[in-house]
Amino acid sequence: MTAWSVYGGALSNQGSMKAVVATAYGPPEQYTVAEVPVPRPGPGQIQVRIAAAAINPADIVLPSGRFGDAVHLDFPHIPGNDFAGTVTEIGAGVTAYRIGDEVFGLAIPRVLRAMAGKRPSVSTGSLAEYAVVEADTPLVAHRPAGLPVEDAAALATAGLTARAVVQTANIQPGERVLVVGATGGVGTALIPLLAAAKTHVIATATDADADTLRHLGAAEIIEYREPGYPAGIDVAINAVLPGDGLSGLAAALRPAGRLLTITFPAPTLESIGRDDVDLHVVLDMDAELGGMREVGEAAMRGELRATIGRRYRLEQGPQACADFANLHTTGKLLITI
Repeated sequence: MTAWSVYGGALSNQGSMKAVVATAYGPPEQYTVAEVPVPRPGPGQIQVRIAAAAINPADIVLPSGRFGDAVHLDFPHIPGNDFAGTVTEIGAGVTAYRIGDEVFGLAIPRVLRAMAGKRPSVSTGSLAEYAVVEADTPLVAHRPAGLPVEDAAALATAGLTARAVVQTANIQPGERVLVVGATGGVGTALIPLLAAAKTHVIATATDADADTLRHLGAAEIIEYREPGYPAGIDVAINAVLPGDGLSGLAAALRPAGRLLTITFPAPTLESIGRDDVDLHVVLDMDAELGGMREVGEAAMRGELRATIGRRYRLEQGPQACADFANLHTTGKLLITI
């Protein structure tokens, strides 16, 4: 295995770095922290010294082998999508960034480039001391000076998704909005936006999370296990259930209600058992509803708030991934580097 096949870019002359790596398909308990070559930027790319990174489902799902032959990873594979850090090297043709710029964003593994939109935001993996990301993408932006680096990393995917959900749902004041998966990264970013839109937010949670969600703006807390969804909901937002298991949630909607999900597989009207609702799968990889610059601006206005449930050092990265897979967590799990 050469550095070229691992990173898809030039070989490094900067020595090695520490990174969380998966060396074969399997669960996160098999991840290790290893020394690997520092990736170098090619044309149109920037190298970032990572200061903080947040855990996402793809960090667990891709190395699990769950996608079979549809997604083939080269090993060692470095997980990590969300990041905040400092530009340390610039590839040819990059004009939007300079060395020393503070940046943050969302950049998925290069193996998923086909689903990364028209201006792909891909990287070598952010659970590492350095990563290379594309410069010409709306999903990477300068970090506002007033936005803490940890909050920026925690809000990358969560903030982008939460904003897209609210805009897609066309939320109106006074509507009853049910959020399933409210304690996760997206859910905790979403609730303040819904509360600010003057909706009546009903959030699924355990008793232990109730105070946190009320502080974020939830008006009601209900048990996250079915049955128990109230009837007559205007908008239902799913942030955690598999996309092919939403019939119970759909049943809670009023006629002509809206159901939005961020999970896969993509549901259909047939699979949810309703043909009288407005169904959306929200995945805005082209940032048509706003990119990372807008996430930073919303955070600075206080509209988006980062909820960080647990913090880890890079050396604890494998444990952070295992905790994400196995434990009930609130908000984002963050790795500082």
